[in-house]
Amino acid sequence: MLSSGVFAQSNDLGSADYVQPFSPSSSFRTWSVGVNGGLLNPYTFFSGHNSDYKNPNSKIGYGAFIKDQFTHGWGLQANFLKGEVAGHGAADPGLGSYQTDLRWAADLAANFTFANISWRNQQNVIQTYLTAGVGYMQYRPGFTLANGTVIDIGHDIKSAYIPVGVGFKIQVAKGINIDLGYQVNFVDADNFDGYNLNGNNDKFGYAHAGLEFALGGKSKPQMAAHNPVSSMRHEYLMTEQKLQSEVDAQKTQNDQLRSDLDATKASLAATNANLAKFTADEDGDGVPDFFDKCPGTAAGTKVDGSGCPLAPAKVIITEEDRRVVNEAIKNLEFDFGKATIRAHSYPSLERVARLLTDKNFSLKLAGHTDNVGSNDANLMLSKDRAESVKSFLVSKGANPSRIEATGYGETQPIATNKTAKGRQMNRRVEFTLY
Repeated sequence: MLSSGVFAQSNDLGSADYVQPFSPSSSFRTWSVGVNGGLLNPYTFFSGHNSDYKNPNSKIGYGAFIKDQFTHGWGLQANFLKGEVAGHGAADPGLGSYQTDLRWAADLAANFTFANISWRNQQNVIQTYLTAGVGYMQYRPGFTLANGTVIDIGHDIKSAYIPVGVGFKIQVAKGINIDLGYQVNFVDADNFDGYNLNGNNDKFGYAHAGLEFALGGKSKPQMAAHNPVSSMRHEYLMTEQKLQSEVDAQKTQNDQLRSDLDATKASLAATNANLAKFTADEDGDGVPDFFDKCPGTAAGTKVDGSGCPLAPAKVIITEEDRRVVNEAIKNLEFDFGKATIRAHSYPSLERVARLLTDKNFSLKLAGHTDNVGSNDANLMLSKDRAESVKSFLVSKGANPSRIEATGYGETQPIATNKTAKGRQMNRRVEFTLY
């Protein structure tokens, strides 16, 4: 004997770009790489010109970075920078100008992103940021004396430095940003320009423009550009829309029930006449007289779908038979609050019907509900759903006398009705094949 259950379910609707609030970082693209180019200049916003040389000369610089975003607000990035820094107008009248070859500079900096949390906009095109970190550089200063003599110190110098930056990014495509920023690098030395004066550490600025590319699956949003407030708003709107749809559906159902009731009252006599025509079973074999090809069958005789006696056979249920029934149970779904079988359940039910006709199996269908609603309504719904499955199987050639359809309503729960999960388990149709 084989017994199983089926549970009615509904599918949730969602947006392809939607990320549920409090989702893990794996739901986003957190890694990104960027390239940039711009101007290196000893003039900075913090203290104006370099104390050793008063007049700056702008030179080309270029760099790259790789970043890992840990939260919507901050990430950690590794930066690389290379170029030249130059100036003239030395405090010492004997010096003319300098030009330092920045061989390389590498640092690890924290990136703090702002303005990606907005209660007004669903999408944030611009994200402002601040950066601060610590790094190490290698450079080779050279300078020209006032008389035109060129001095090359003949070796590279290494020094630590502190980069502090500000900027903003403009999202031009999903996962692609234009990066505009300005960075001041505080060198832990006074010889970056090749000249020591009063022990004041040198510094230089880097104004740059570049591109950032998010790494990872294109279907995921970039965390730094994602607005978590928008996700919370979207979640609220989805819930509100779902509730409103349920209310509208219930109103439509109520209107339809009133209409059906009025129509039933108006044509009760004609309906009863038609019902008697298709339900009368004089010999009591379970096949209505309208379909009975062998009327007058003796009481207790097992018959097929046409009402003709069946030869007795030993019932042997194989694993394949169980698989067919389990598949039908798995795929069986009804419309919400109705006994209407959904179309995608037909193929697997048709295979059950063929199984019943080919092997003369008997089948018991038992409908159950949770305790939501009145006892009478639940009993009727459970009975109607079991009868609906039976009618479908009979329409495909199954013997109605071998199918028993019973509704138990909410009287036989298999789980608690105090939780949504338990109520879902109690909403079922049990199949018993024998």
